[in-house]
Amino acid sequence: MTTRRNFFKGSAAVLAAVAATSVSKVALAALPEPVLQTKPDTMPPLIPKTGRDYNPVVTLNGWTLPWRMNRGVKEFHLVAEPVVREMAPGFKAHLWGYNGQSPGPTIEVVEGDRVRIFVTNKLPEHTSVHWHGQRLPNGMDGVSGLTQPSIQPGKTFVYEFEARRPGTFMYHPHADEMTQMAMGMMGFWITHPKEKHPLIEEVDRDFVFLLNAYDIDPGSYTPKIMTMLDFNLWSWNSRIFPGIDSLNVRLNDKVRIRIGNLTMTNHPMHLHGHEFVVTGTDGGPIPHSARWPEVTTDIAVGQMRQIEFLANEEGDWAFHCHKSHHTMNAMGHNVPTLIGVPHQEVAKKITQLIPDYMVMGERGMADMGEMQMPLPDNTIPMMTGKGPFGGVEMGGMFSVLKVRREQKPGDYKNPSWFKHPKGTVAFEYTGALQQPQRSSTNSGEAMPRAQTNTPDVEVKVRKPSGHSGH
Repeated sequence: MTTRRNFFKGSAAVLAAVAATSVSKVALAALPEPVLQTKPDTMPPLIPKTGRDYNPVVTLNGWTLPWRMNRGVKEFHLVAEPVVREMAPGFKAHLWGYNGQSPGPTIEVVEGDRVRIFVTNKLPEHTSVHWHGQRLPNGMDGVSGLTQPSIQPGKTFVYEFEARRPGTFMYHPHADEMTQMAMGMMGFWITHPKEKHPLIEEVDRDFVFLLNAYDIDPGSYTPKIMTMLDFNLWSWNSRIFPGIDSLNVRLNDKVRIRIGNLTMTNHPMHLHGHEFVVTGTDGGPIPHSARWPEVTTDIAVGQMRQIEFLANEEGDWAFHCHKSHHTMNAMGHNVPTLIGVPHQEVAKKITQLIPDYMVMGERGMADMGEMQMPLPDNTIPMMTGKGPFGGVEMGGMFSVLKVRREQKPGDYKNPSWFKHPKGTVAFEYTGALQQPQRSSTNSGEAMPRAQTNTPDVEVKVRKPSGHSGH
């Protein structure tokens, strides 16, 4: 039963809770100076010099936003603005992002921190920032029109809340998001545990990156924002292979990789040479009893995953999305398969009309990696990247985990190519080849077919329909 006394006690508690979560306007006298970044390089981890201590992360081809402490509050300043992002050497895109880059800088805090984020809008339209996955007061959730008015161009809004639970989070607009996320507006947020956590182990290397995608025509600079699924650039932190930095670790390091997916499809992320366990999701750390070894984990739209493993195998190990179209760069999708179709005669006739026409795809798409095909300015080849043994024939969502015995603790520099011990590289067999013998064993059937005289059907190599979507 609610009594008058209990009512006032409850009201006082509510008021105290509201006061604890409300923003002190006295403390907002001056904005923290915004820090900008102009390079797409992987920056060293930002060691905390103020506030509570933690083990920082490394943002692949990105950086962590510095902060200032103001009366016990950790203050950041994000600037939403148009940016030029180098997605790979020789290819730049005109995107929207934060503080000079897309994605924006990673924000790192500690569980229990009170956090204040100033957001200045320098875009040509209104925006907001949603703190994806956070427990916070409803009015700080960043959904324009629903929980707050939009941040108009030239205006600065303040978000303030307590980082209540440790984990891996993201931030992105919840205003005209189809446009703004297609233009690259997003960033990562890490909340470190305030003390030793039974489900969060300490690691030697802690990498983070976002999966994002763009549709930019060859020769163009600006993404097409109306694309729903048929993107042609699949990227990590708005970088595409060979522009994505390698993940460089020391032999026997315990490694954590945090991945967020802000594309419009899922991505099965596959690591070579090691087994990992998924230790965290959007909801927080996973109980030990629910973890199992994997070499591929699927990350759905809007999800975050933490994977962890012991880097105990030296070498250069591929790490990529296992959707094969996502490991290519800009390509035309509505192209028929021409494998096995000799078209030199056709090509001769076409070149009479189109002198620059080139025959492609007769032997497979690897031709694309070999051709010196003229491309429009500001266009990255579809499959590129040169390894120690030749063309890697990859693009998009692809990088390399480099495990080295001699890598120093805290050193993230690229150690160059792995030097394989003698006798440990696949090699050509040069002996005599025998004629293959076909198996004479008839395959079984689960049950007799009703019609047994069906004529054989030869599958046509060239399919009549194209491909669109993924």
